[in-house]
Amino acid sequence: MSRAPVILSFLLLAVLGNAFSPENPTDRKILVLLDDLSIKSSHSLYFQSLQTRGFDLDFKLADDPKIALQRYGQYLYDALILFSPTIDSLGGSLNAAAILDFVDSGHDLILAADASASDLIREIATECGVDFDEDQSAMVIDHTSFAVSDTEGDHTLIAGDDFIQSDVILGKEKIEAPVLFKGIGHSVNPANSLVLKVLSASPSAYSANPKSKLSTPPTLTGSAISLVSVVQARNNARVLISGSLSMFSNRFFRSGVQKAGSTINHEKSGNEQFVTEISKWVFHERGHLKAVNVRHHKVGEADEPSIYRINDDLEYSLEIYEWSGTSWEPYVADDVQVQFYMMSPYVLKTMSTDQKGVYYTSFKVPDVYGVFQFKVEYEKLGVTSLSLAKQIPVRPFRHNEYERFITAAFPYYGASFSMMGGFFLFSLVYLYHK
Repeated sequence: MSRAPVILSFLLLAVLGNAFSPENPTDRKILVLLDDLSIKSSHSLYFQSLQTRGFDLDFKLADDPKIALQRYGQYLYDALILFSPTIDSLGGSLNAAAILDFVDSGHDLILAADASASDLIREIATECGVDFDEDQSAMVIDHTSFAVSDTEGDHTLIAGDDFIQSDVILGKEKIEAPVLFKGIGHSVNPANSLVLKVLSASPSAYSANPKSKLSTPPTLTGSAISLVSVVQARNNARVLISGSLSMFSNRFFRSGVQKAGSTINHEKSGNEQFVTEISKWVFHERGHLKAVNVRHHKVGEADEPSIYRINDDLEYSLEIYEWSGTSWEPYVADDVQVQFYMMSPYVLKTMSTDQKGVYYTSFKVPDVYGVFQFKVEYEKLGVTSLSLAKQIPVRPFRHNEYERFITAAFPYYGASFSMMGGFFLFSLVYLYHK
């Protein structure tokens, strides 16, 4: 009697642990941790947009003692939304280290903070590559690019429109209306190529306590302030960090916006479009690549050999597809390269494409024998990286594969025969001349 529930539990865990499929990246289950269950209704439009796109959301309070990301070594969720900026200690076995391990295992994270962000939230953000303002009372203030409002007089309601120029991250449709933002700013390390600023503050912005006068110059100023940033880890896990939880709220989604100094009054802010599009990227609905049908063979042949000979002519091809949210579409680019590699690249070729996802090239095997690799290392802004490697040995000519008479050796042939002829003449002269 007691074995049946155990077996069912293991079957359930097997299903949950394999929820993320490379063949269907958006068939996923997401854990949503909230400070208060009222956020579920105040941010319902955002959550509904995720559910409409097929995501299974599991809402829990952040301090719920029954929270668990994994069980029996299997992760129960494929992504985490952390909408609990004030939480000091997460429930169950969850802590900052567990969340970072979750990301290190290839899972995605959305983290939203606000002016009351706890040390826990700041620690997670720092480990992901961004640093919130050290001043716990600081908010982003902009006296030039604020949103015109009858109730917000301290210019902390920002109308942001300095977006990253990337169709992969924000979609091809331009975001016309500014995004409403009210919260804290952060900085990113310019040397860290994994962190990208998606929404930046204007040059006139600064981070300070809006309720007190400035006694010292603010540490964060101008366009160095990032309002929203994303991280794509080397394992292709994606992280979104926002300094404003209100940015995801129904109120900001439905609010009109007029940027100070502009005569254009937008009936609806750009928040819904911005948050929806960037969520598509974070959850791999866009910019997720896969490579299939990797082939190589000698020119004029179809079968893949187990070994090549120096100076062989070969062909290499593969197919690359991008997930569109519902199906795999051909990925078209002009910068996919293949290396023929042994300690260093002996051949580096940019591959041609048929515009249908197939990439191909041909080249001659270098006149060096050893163990080589076909390598494709593809990294591009916004798309998942591809790292392909296949080992193949290269042999020299066998003794019976060289040409019978080598053209380059004709001078040596001539020297040998002239030496023999000269010796013959010398012998005749020496023996018979008196």
